[in-house]
Amino acid sequence: MSKDKILIIDDDKNICQILKEYFEFENFQVVIANDGAEGLEEAESENPNLIILDIMLPEIDGWKICQKLRPQNDTPIIILSAKTKETDRITGLELGADDYVTKPFSPKEVVARAKAVLRRTDRDETDSDSLQYPKLKINKSYRAVNVGTEQISLTPKEFDLLWTLAAAPRQVFPREKLLRKVWGYDYFGDIRTVDTHIKSLRKKLGAETSDYIQTVWGVGYKFEVAED
Repeated sequence: MSKDKILIIDDDKNICQILKEYFEFENFQVVIANDGAEGLEEAESENPNLIILDIMLPEIDGWKICQKLRPQNDTPIIILSAKTKETDRITGLELGADDYVTKPFSPKEVVARAKAVLRRTDRDETDSDSLQYPKLKINKSYRAVNVGTEQISLTPKEFDLLWTLAAAPRQVFPREKLLRKVWGYDYFGDIRTVDTHIKSLRKKLGAETSDYIQTVWGVGYKFEVAED
């Protein structure tokens, strides 16, 4: 059986069972919790490799679960929610989720996204690549980003997106290419997920360095530092 363990936190038992069958078919271990309090307990006791998290939960909602987990836990989180507004997506990403899937969903897509997140977060610790630009330092080995003297906190997807752009300055990346490189599979969902992550990333980079990520209208994005 796969070493990877998936924790599904959702009060819809039918959804849990469907996802359990699809993940087990791919040789994942699966743990299920049907309310937020139980989910937090399982997250702490089971030490899962990835969490599939609903937002509208009894006892403790998904937003609060993210807030409670993130300060001491970097387990990847994929939000699975009926909330489809952009503000909800942004809230989820800002709270530390690595991906956001709206209901109704394809179980195969959820499994594909989970595999992609696990691939991107399972890093070789001996990798010591780093990038440095004015007021911005990015260390791939430690997955650390410093703006000036301050280290900022990015989700795994935000870091991968920043690294992809910054490692190839002035190269224009269409959204579809970013989806393939960062998410790690042939994406067949909402392409706006790139825009949502870029918006969150720019906010965290702050006024001094956020303009390094430039929009190429009608195409995608590029990383460019203006010369003095």
